[in-house]
Amino acid sequence: QVQLVESGGGLVQAGGSLRLSCAASGRSFSTYLVGWFRQAPGKEREFVGAISGSGAGTSYADSVKGRFTISRDNAKNTVVLQMNSLKPEDTAVYYCAAASQSLMTVVTMMRVDKYQYWGQGTQVTVSS
Repeated sequence: QVQLVESGGGLVQAGGSLRLSCAASGRSFSTYLVGWFRQAPGKEREFVGAISGSGAGTSYADSVKGRFTISRDNAKNTVVLQMNSLKPEDTAVYYCAAASQSLMTVVTMMRVDKYQYWGQGTQVTVSS
């Protein structure tokens, strides 16, 4: 069992930066792949990026590639989403999610239904 809590959301101007954190409780955190998703009003939840259990591998959606970076510290059970050069279209509720690394592939890591554990979400608003 893994519990996830996001923090760090807020209001920022376009071009600014925000750092979201995902704190996990539970054992064997390094065996879980962690993904970040976002959901804007009236839209489906979409994949932002993911990081492997060891932290050695990351993957990003094309819309955020080069602007967002995911990192993790397994000793602290924490995953960070660093968001730079933010745009108004990045406005959404951001969620972190976890799934057993052994069950995930480069394709399934982008699917909402493949994640077993979810945080409550944190609002990110980017003003123009």
